[in-house]
This record gives sequence, structure tokens and C-alpha cells, in this order.
Amino acid sequence: MKQINMLESPVRQVFFSYLVPSISATLVTSIYILADTMMIGRGVGGSGIAAMNILLPLYNTYFGIGMMCGVGGSVLFGFSRGRGDEKRARSYFTAALCVVLALSAVFLILGRIFFNPLITFMGNTPLLNEYTVPYGTVLTTAAPMFALSSFLQAFVRNDGAPKLAMAGVISGGVTNVILDYVYIFIMKWGMGGAALATATGTTLTVLILASHFFSKDNHLKLEFSDVWRRVPEVLGNGLASFILEISNGFVMLLFTRQLLAYVGEMGITVYGIITNTALVASSISNGIAQAVQPLLSANFGAGNLKRVGEARKLGVRTGFAAGFIFTAIGMLIPVQLSYLFLDPTPEILTMAVPAIRLYFLCFLVSEWNIISGMYFQSTVRPRFSLTITLLRGVILNSVFVFLLPALFGVDGIWLTVTVSEFITAGVAFVLMKREEH
Repeated sequence: MKQINMLESPVRQVFFSYLVPSISATLVTSIYILADTMMIGRGVGGSGIAAMNILLPLYNTYFGIGMMCGVGGSVLFGFSRGRGDEKRARSYFTAALCVVLALSAVFLILGRIFFNPLITFMGNTPLLNEYTVPYGTVLTTAAPMFALSSFLQAFVRNDGAPKLAMAGVISGGVTNVILDYVYIFIMKWGMGGAALATATGTTLTVLILASHFFSKDNHLKLEFSDVWRRVPEVLGNGLASFILEISNGFVMLLFTRQLLAYVGEMGITVYGIITNTALVASSISNGIAQAVQPLLSANFGAGNLKRVGEARKLGVRTGFAAGFIFTAIGMLIPVQLSYLFLDPTPEILTMAVPAIRLYFLCFLVSEWNIISGMYFQSTVRPRFSLTITLLRGVILNSVFVFLLPALFGVDGIWLTVTVSEFITAGVAFVLMKREEH
């Protein structure tokens, strides 16, 4: 596939040539979970959705490992190539690859040895055990594939092949949807079948992305000189991406425990509806950020600061437009969103409608936060990126998920993410202004 010149082609042209493939890739990645949720909701029921929601932090962790090594390494890869240092760029790729393979092996082994204590810690209950065990067994076994998928997406995209990244993810996503139907409704494999469909689709994605190594335009080659010196740089720059990804799982864990305490398993079912509809919005937002990231890294490395500023503005404007649309959808059609995943009872619907509206207010500013974090990461300012990520992903959510319910009841739980995003947006604005001076 023809590569794109990020240092010379018009910024708008490069951005939009990356935008559709990047959004398509991140959106289809969310389909892995959405398809499972829809099929499980229809074929297994609300308890299946609750069990899946309990185990999603595992998926986030595995995917986050790949993001940490992939984004952290590929940003430095693109930065080095922008400066014309191909040897250093290859060294960053090699370091990132070694780390992701090692961590994948560790998580695979630990997940299998400590499986039962792990799912118990995550909120498994005796009533949900028949659903969590088969789903979690496949999920932990496929850990390396989930990590390699997000890792290769980042590097292939930064090596100028966004369409291949899109093709790999879409192929895996379509395969996942088809197999979900086959395994759940025809083979009657239930939760284990849903997880197996996801694992199979992800493996196909990895195989397609790996074909880039045989392309004549491939720059992802091994270079072992100074590789161990590159590892801390890769991890340091990718830490924000890892925290962003696993924070989703961490927040789910906190929400699950709070909802069990306040409203029981029905609350987890409603939360499953919200997180899966919000997943589409978050995927598009991440796609916008990933579309602008190669532009930022390469041009910052080359010293083209004017092009860096143009790319940032394009990303921010596109993100705000998308966020407005997402919020409007949540305000106007919360009932229809609920019916996407299951036939809700009147009790579930009564809780879901206001919950969706309160939660979806967060998208008015969350895109700004995501793109600001990516901007600082892409221009090698990992401390600023980490600050934004920690605030919106861990610190504020951890505080408000306990504080707001004490003040407003269950509505406080649904408001937690919105309040956290608005506070983070203010901090990101201050950091951006500070960086400009």
C-alpha cells in the first residue's frame, strides 16, 4: 500500500487520509465487545451482560499492555524517523516488541494460575459463576493476541500504512460478529462461545497486521543495539496509554462494586448498556486522536512546529464536533440505545434512561481531554500526558464514585465520569496554555 509523506503533504490532506482508517480501526475494535454484548444479551440474557462487564477489565488490561508498548514505542519511532535517524527508530521498535512479548507471556501464565482468585476479586458472585468462568477462561488464554493486536495497530499506522491497519481490524471484527452468532445461537456455546469468537477475530487481525513485515515499504525492522536503553523510554512514554486503557477497567470495577451496594445486579446490567454504547463514542474519539498522532510525532521530530500546531487544531475541532453529536444522541434517544442490547424490563428502562443522559454529558469535553493527552504524548511530554490520563482515568473517578453517591444516591454514580471529565478539561486547558508560552 502507498505510504503517506507526513512531512511534506498538506496537513489537512494527511489528517483526513488517516482519519477514516483510524476511526474505522478503533470503531471496529469496539465491535468486538459490542457484538458480544448484543449477542449475549439476546442469547444468554442480562446475567450474561453483567458477567461480561465484570470481566471486561481483563480485556482492558491486555489491550492496554499493547497500547503502552505500541503507542509509547511508535511515537518515538515516528519522532526518530522525522529526525532522519532510522537506526534509532528501529531500536525503539525492537525494544517495544521485546517488552510486549514478555509481558504477554507473564499475563498469560498468571491469568491461568490465579484464575479463580482473580475473577473473585473482580466481583464474581455465585449466581454469575456459570457465566464468568467460561468467558474468563478463554479471555485469559487469548491475552497475547489482545496485546499484539493493539501493539501492531499503532506501529503499522505510524509506519505509513493506516489502510492496512484498518483492513486488519475490520476483518477481525467481521469475523467476530459472524462467529458470535454461530457459537451462541447455532452451537449453543453461550459465554465461552462469545469469548472464543472475540479471540478468533483478534488472532485474524494480528495475522493481517503482521503481513506488513513482508511489505517493501516496511521500516519495522529489528535493531538490537542500545535496545535495553530504549525500554525505559518506551515504557515512560507509553505509560499514559496503558493507564488510559486499564483505567477503564479499574473504573468498571469500582462502579460494579458501588452499583451492587446501591441497586444490586440490575445496576450492573444498566451499567453494561451505558458502557457499551459509550464505547462507540470513545472509540471514535480515540480514532481521531490516533489519526493526528503520526502527524504530530513526525513533524515534531523534524522541527516543523507550524505543521504540529495545524494538526493539533484539526484534531481538537474534529473532536469537539464528534462530542457534541454523542451527547445529543444520549439526550434524545436513551430508550433506543437500551434496546440495542436486550429487551429491557420496565425497571431496567426506568433506571437506564436518566443514567444514559447523565453519563453522556461527559462527551462534551472528553474528546478535548483525549486529544490533549495524545498531543502531549506525541510531542514527547509524557508528564503532561500522564497528568491528564491519571486525573480523568483514575484519581477523580476513584474519588467521585464514592463521594457523589453519598450525596445524590445512584444518580451520583452516573454523574461520576461527567464531573471527572469536566474537571480534567480545565486542567488540560491550563497545561496547553502553559505549553504555548
